[in-house]
Amino acid sequence: MSAAAPAVPAAPAADFGLLNLRWSQTLVDALVGAGLREVVLSPGSRSSPLALAFLRQPAIRCQVILDERSAAFCALGMAKATRQAVALLSTSGSAPANWFPALIEADLGAVPLLLLSADRPPELLGWGANQTIDQQQLFGRHVRSFYAPPLPDADFSPAYLQRLAARAMAESRWPLPGPVHLNLAFREPLLPTEDLLARHAAAPCLPAIGVAAPLLMPGPHAIAETLVEISARPGLIVCGGADYPPGFADALGALAAQLDCPILAEPLSNLRFGAHDRSRLCVRYESFLRQPSPLAAARPEWLLRFGAFPVTRTLQDWLRSAAPAVQVVVSADSRWPDPQHAASRLLLADPEQACRALLAGGGKPAPGGWREAFAQAEAAAEGVAGAAFAATAEAAAPSELFEGRLIPALLERLPPGHRLFCGNSLAIRDLDAFSGSSDKPLRFFGNRGASGIDGNLSTAVGIASSGACVALVGDLTAQHDLSALAAAGGRDILVVVLNNGGGGIFDYLPVAALPEFERAWLTPQTVDLVAAAQSFAVVGERVRSLPEFTLSVERALRRGGATLIDVAIDRQASVAMRREFWQRVAAALV
Repeated sequence: MSAAAPAVPAAPAADFGLLNLRWSQTLVDALVGAGLREVVLSPGSRSSPLALAFLRQPAIRCQVILDERSAAFCALGMAKATRQAVALLSTSGSAPANWFPALIEADLGAVPLLLLSADRPPELLGWGANQTIDQQQLFGRHVRSFYAPPLPDADFSPAYLQRLAARAMAESRWPLPGPVHLNLAFREPLLPTEDLLARHAAAPCLPAIGVAAPLLMPGPHAIAETLVEISARPGLIVCGGADYPPGFADALGALAAQLDCPILAEPLSNLRFGAHDRSRLCVRYESFLRQPSPLAAARPEWLLRFGAFPVTRTLQDWLRSAAPAVQVVVSADSRWPDPQHAASRLLLADPEQACRALLAGGGKPAPGGWREAFAQAEAAAEGVAGAAFAATAEAAAPSELFEGRLIPALLERLPPGHRLFCGNSLAIRDLDAFSGSSDKPLRFFGNRGASGIDGNLSTAVGIASSGACVALVGDLTAQHDLSALAAAGGRDILVVVLNNGGGGIFDYLPVAALPEFERAWLTPQTVDLVAAAQSFAVVGERVRSLPEFTLSVERALRRGGATLIDVAIDRQASVAMRREFWQRVAAALV
């Protein structure tokens, strides 16, 4: 049922345009005072006052991306890389709805975003006005908060806008980082006349509002109880993906040394590469926790988990079968990363502070031989990988172009400090299985909040906005987000496509036995990814051997700019080589 139209204030049309701009500049200046530095905007009419205010604010770097869906994932990548909130701006109507997949990822992945959607004035809502939809609470529970401030009027309060900006930015970062939505309506004319615009001077910036977030410290009683449960007993530390604080790696290493326990660390934990103590790190668990390996039957008495729940099914299944009575989950926010419902204690604390508190408690080491069993399994799996993947490293046959060789070859050629975004589906599992470990610092990213294949290239483009980045993705993931390449120009981004002719991950699931498997799950495509890249002025190359691949990667890194490498992989040969590798590891351990 249509609502009655609110009365429109009687004011000269020219006043509305100038008022919109003054109001927008006040809000933008307040956002700058609250720490905003990056904005991704998509062109549109209704958002013109805000767009002009952002473009004329020297403290803001604006990036213009036509496709709102790609723009949102790009902003997501920028926020991941900088660890700071990034703003999105769009016009009204269906435009902000295109942000939805990215903001769901930001919600579940705890990434700060500021969503600024322009809107029609209330007298047009429900009356069939063009490009007008109901944008109130558009994103439901997927945002931390929602605000719809009144339309600009002659008596608007700069103090209110200043505090709204500070509050929105603060809520995007604490207590649980994520997206905050501001729906901002404007009446026409949206901007002042050219003459008024030329004579208009922005008001001086307001002083910043200080917002201080606390550091979440663990409770002494919970720490003492935890130490009683884990001290001098065989146990494990498992680290999933998370944006851990800078001192976490050192604190974790010291705790593992004190307890003499292994650390199973996923790539997105960013613990596998770097100069910190990695002596108790296990990264080949995906192979040595499988049956008939002896460690598949190992039963720790306690588990200490940090970060997201593990990616790979092998580790998930092992955790379920191990199911110790004591499983302590450390979480820096209010969420419960416990899908197996196995946690006996949720420790709400900053991960680094939790490690340091446990370390200060003076825990005793595990019984002799416990950690050594994992260290020996790790060394055996590493030895099998070195022999199996190096034996034909110079082979040119497509059947030998295997992810177990490609990923180490790629990581070996990246310079220290490089960033790598890994796509979902099979790519992240391959990175987990085959990345290895090194003292060379590398930083890894992924979209594991909702774990979709949508927007992966756009996220990598966003990461590349603040420094060089490699995107390691599958062929379906690349095709799903090809429009991201339109924004790749001017960035150092290398897209490596593991092209196995469709959804290769389904080869490892029961649906692979169905007669409809190829049509509905594998879904092989016919898109020429190299030609598609070149149509966006991105260098495109296709490789069919490991030597071709390494040369192509080296050329791309030297050249800089945007490159896409399409790596042709024989899917069936890849499946066979994985299974052979698992068998070799099991044989070495048995």
